[in-house]
Amino acid sequence: MTETARPEASTVPLEALPPLRDTLAAAGIAADKRFGQHFLLDLNICRKIARLAGVSVDDDVLEIGPGPGGLTRALLETGARVTVVEKDPRFIPLLDDLAAAVDGRLTVIEGDALKVDEAGLFAAGGAGRPVRIVANLPYNVGTPLLVKWLTGSFHPSSLTLMFQKEVALRIVAPAGDKEYGRLAVLCQALCQARIVMDLPARAFTPPPKVASAVVTLTPLEAPPSAPLLAAVQTVAQSAFGQRRKMLRSALKGLGGETLCRAAGIDPDARAETVPVSGFLALAQTWLDRRNGQAAPTLPTGV
Repeated sequence: MTETARPEASTVPLEALPPLRDTLAAAGIAADKRFGQHFLLDLNICRKIARLAGVSVDDDVLEIGPGPGGLTRALLETGARVTVVEKDPRFIPLLDDLAAAVDGRLTVIEGDALKVDEAGLFAAGGAGRPVRIVANLPYNVGTPLLVKWLTGSFHPSSLTLMFQKEVALRIVAPAGDKEYGRLAVLCQALCQARIVMDLPARAFTPPPKVASAVVTLTPLEAPPSAPLLAAVQTVAQSAFGQRRKMLRSALKGLGGETLCRAAGIDPDARAETVPVSGFLALAQTWLDRRNGQAAPTLPTGV
């Protein structure tokens, strides 16, 4: 992971930069399927996402996978300070031009977002400003990045993220919905999550095979502790790993019927009918019954 130097970048003002399509054409850059790239080139859509994210001049913003910088431009127009992490080196010169146009408000980092230490990155600034994550996430790493941010040491003030529509539905699904599962339990145990914008495939270049949606996640004021969150993931992993079975069977390795009754949950229920509050109760009861043993290890992936 490296921060790029910018002494040779263009000094054209932000509002005078050429349209994104012209910039891509001049650089001879096309989307790379290896990185799950689908460019959002409509600046009006990008500006709407920035508004939905509530970005203002008082914020620091982290953007992942900016590509040619459409959303980046919209974020910079708010007056915020923006840090972008881009894995594809072809886009670094284009992002350098943006950085030169905004007098130090854009930091460009070339690297893998899955390996970035966000807490260290923003602690180094020392400003203590709110940090919002706003991104059109590459399809192939969207869920792993979300899980990383939700379970790690970095605590942004909000997340406004674009996913494939099917992933967005899994994040916001309520109990009883066919999309409700481990990802919904994790996200909703920590945040208020809602879809705020739908985008058809034609909004992107090249168009993906699926629709997309923007999700906002606002952290709860009193989220579960790290041990309880780890326990929630353990319980949800067992419950949804055998989602056709009743909880008495699916959770047999964690206490089964005895655990369910102690937590006030019907042991004949199935995972998809149990609300997030029920999983928190199951997790807390499981922790209590372990009599102070070491906290469970966080499962990987959702």
